[in-house]
Formats: sequence, structure tokens, C-alpha cells
Amino acid sequence: MKTAAELLRSRGLKAKHSWGQNFLSDEGVLSRIAAEAELTPNDVVVELGAGLGHLTRALLSSGARVVAVERDREVAAVLREELPELKLLEANAAELEFAKAAEASEVVVVGNLPYHLSSPILFEVLEQWRSVKRAVFTLQAEVVDRLSAEPGGRDYGLLTVLLGLHFRARQCFFLGRHLFHPPPKVDSAVLRLDRLEQPRAQVTDEARFKQVVKAGFAQRRKTLSNSLQSDRKLAEAFDLGASLKAAGIDGKRRAETLSVEEFAALERSLVPR
Repeated sequence: MKTAAELLRSRGLKAKHSWGQNFLSDEGVLSRIAAEAELTPNDVVVELGAGLGHLTRALLSSGARVVAVERDREVAAVLREELPELKLLEANAAELEFAKAAEASEVVVVGNLPYHLSSPILFEVLEQWRSVKRAVFTLQAEVVDRLSAEPGGRDYGLLTVLLGLHFRARQCFFLGRHLFHPPPKVDSAVLRLDRLEQPRAQVTDEARFKQVVKAGFAQRRKTLSNSLQSDRKLAEAFDLGASLKAAGIDGKRRAETLSVEEFAALERSLVPR
């Protein structure tokens, strides 16, 4: 298959900077990404931002059923020519119900994600965790650092905790910007998320768990006691000081020092006013 630059040039197209298009066509790298997905012929994989089909080919070689998602009509037309047998959906990956789109009960989600859509798509994976058994994404390197971080560091944050309730996150390998066309201004890395057989910790209410974690990280420089107060609904409904004490957590700590298990313990220990 031609490189991304060659395919675009042959059709008089250019990568759309405003859409965050940076195409990856190195066959060795693409094979490594596909290998991380650990696909079998029984799997259904949803590829987000299929682009010109370079990663798509590597995914198809596994024998899995591939559903490609691409919203750029010009690029989708190239993809249809290159892989006419492929099931292709012209849709926004950040607004997609993965399993429903693939007509499957659970899916593997893979994609070289536009940087500006990374967070919305990761939140979709979080919302749809029951049907996503694995996800492999190429993301901005610093985002992968955050999502695979351990408690206590400045990289550890909101999405790290929320995803950590249901997924095991691992940084697979680094990708230099020179591998992409056109080269982005930052380097990338590949993130793998494996759904846990059981949630990492028990929570009473997942929506309330998210509320607690968001409040905790709302003001990172402040102590947990002060940061939790930033959510008025939470503060009005619960005695947060008593809740921290019941969970065995020192309110003088900061959110980035708490593990997923400790946030879950805090949610379970919320004391009504």
C-alpha cells in the first residue's frame, strides 16, 4: 500500500490540520499497534479515525471483523477504494456507541486519535466500559503518561482514576513525531486499556464516584478537604469532614495522592447531612 503522503498526493488531497489529521503508515509500527489489540477471528474491532486504511489492513490481517469509523468524506472515499469489502461508518468517533455501531455485545476499540478528540473519546470508553473489553489508542505522549501514572505524581489525574476503576492502563511504546504525515508538533505513545474482570474497588453509585473524583481534582493545589467543597451539591448533601474520617483519609492530603481504592472508600463513606 502507498504511504499516506503518496495516497493524498495521488488524489489531490492534503491532511486537514483543523481536524487533527496526522497519518501513520509505517508498516512495522502499525503491526505493533495491531498486536497490542490481541485480536482473534472471534473479535469485533471498532477502528476510530480509520483514515486512509493503513492500520485497518493490519487489523484485518488478524481475521477479526473490523468496523471502521471515519468522518472525513474525502478520506473515506479513498478508504472505500482501497478496501471495498470493509464496513465503513462515516460518523464522529466522539459521539459513537461502539457496540451498537458494530452490532456486537462487546468490542475492541482501536485508533490513532486526533489529539483534540482524545478526552471526549476516552470519556466515551469510560461510559461504555461494559462493552469495551480492550482499547488501544495512539495519543499524545504526555496524555499516555497521565493515564498510566501511579498515585503521587503530577501526571496522576481525573481520568487516571476514573478509567482505573474498570481498566488496567499500560503505556506500550513511544512514537516519534517523524513517523506521521504531516509530523505533529509533539510526540505520541500507544496506550492499552484492558477491562478488569471485576472493578478495582466497590462503589455504591458510579455517578457519585465520578462526582467525588471530579471535585477532588477540581483544585489540585488545595487540600482534599478544601477541593471537595468546590462541588456545592456534594458539600450541601454530605458532611465531607465526617466522610473523610469514616474513610480513614487525611483531609490535608491532595487528590493526586489517593488511589482508586481510596476514592472508592470515600464515596462509600459519604455521611449525609
